[in-house]
Amino acid sequence: MVQKYQSPVRVYKQPFELVMAAYQKRFPTCDMIPVFVGSDILNEEESEDKATYTVERRCKLNVNAPYILKRVAGCEYVYFVQKNALNRRERTLNISAFNESFSSRVVVKENCEYSVHPDNSDWTCFEQSATLEVKSFFGFENMVEKIAIKQYTANIKKGKEIIEHFLTELQNQGVTHIPTWCEQNPHLMVESTEEGPVDAKDETETEEGENSLSRTGSTGDAHSSNERIRGADANLDEDYIEHNLGMLNPIEESTLIQLRIWLSDTHNGKIPRDEHILRFLRSRDFSMEKTREILCQSLSWRKQHQIDRLLDSYVPCETLQQYYLGGWHHHDHEGRPVYVLKLGQMDTKGVLKALGEEKILRHILCIMEEGLKRCQELSAEQKKPMCDRQAPPTSTTDVIIPLHHHHQDSSDDVTNNETTTPSTQVEPIRYSCCCCNHRPPLR
Repeated sequence: MVQKYQSPVRVYKQPFELVMAAYQKRFPTCDMIPVFVGSDILNEEESEDKATYTVERRCKLNVNAPYILKRVAGCEYVYFVQKNALNRRERTLNISAFNESFSSRVVVKENCEYSVHPDNSDWTCFEQSATLEVKSFFGFENMVEKIAIKQYTANIKKGKEIIEHFLTELQNQGVTHIPTWCEQNPHLMVESTEEGPVDAKDETETEEGENSLSRTGSTGDAHSSNERIRGADANLDEDYIEHNLGMLNPIEESTLIQLRIWLSDTHNGKIPRDEHILRFLRSRDFSMEKTREILCQSLSWRKQHQIDRLLDSYVPCETLQQYYLGGWHHHDHEGRPVYVLKLGQMDTKGVLKALGEEKILRHILCIMEEGLKRCQELSAEQKKPMCDRQAPPTSTTDVIIPLHHHHQDSSDDVTNNETTTPSTQVEPIRYSCCCCNHRPPLR
């Protein structure tokens, strides 16, 4: 089975040229990467105007594997071939790597890209993807796969720390600005412009890009500038995940991004929000196949009952407005929205008998959708997920249910009725709330 990894967008708040200078400090070896023993240059090419530079390296890795596995494999080190294609004119670096050792038994491929932030030319974006396929390895296929995934994920988080370490080192050395290739070669830029007329479409795109930069500003706000990266067909960025979804490990980030991309490619309707996708993944222990199945069922149910239009189209009837004693009341000390349902003062049986289950169910669903909307707004405002401290970071609301003046037998009837728990019947995963019942002491 092919294992896949897709990283979120990592943003360095430094110009591309400085990030490249920091990246070059990793070679030929780096003390901060213990498994990276050394590297040799196999091939090196640079254009006459120095706009493009390509280098191919053979990297030597000391993989932390059990002794018996190394003994069976008959080698102490593993070799990879890495090809870097730097385009100084376009300010991009494309990195591709594959394993040279045991290539007939294990196939590892990795692709990385450094590029300029789409909305801030002084920032740099980094994306990473990889695939792993263990065909055969002397009967140790499962062990090799687990070791490879463990080693890879352990080094993912180190990548950003290493670049930031070398960026700090450059600043301590007094290197705070490196001119771009265009700044160093303005005469070549003029020549390339005079070679042919500019296409009208390209000119329009350039104007739109300049307008976008002027709106954002050279030091634009991180939250607004990252909105473009988080388009339907783009990956999530690290800051967005941390502020809105909580801390995730690399495998969880990768699974979330892959499922999000799959939804954008296959689903024509409205795609669930990222926190909702994450909730479905948690419910199935981040199993991609199981999550796809339950998520498709949820999307089909929402489309059938037009749940996505509920907040815009639903208007409660006069009976619910008068006798359904519930409403939103600010938020708790951790920022979660609070809903108070005065069940003890409600004629629950009378409301149920007068309206029927369907109308009450739709009203409660509207309340839950409103709760998700409030969580979304508060999360964006406070830059943290609205969640219970003892639960995974997913959107959560507080529901306070005072039971004063409520008879025990009536409470049991309501509790046993399916209508009072619609989320467990139709949307068991999307909605989440912390209930606090206030019941007077029995006498």
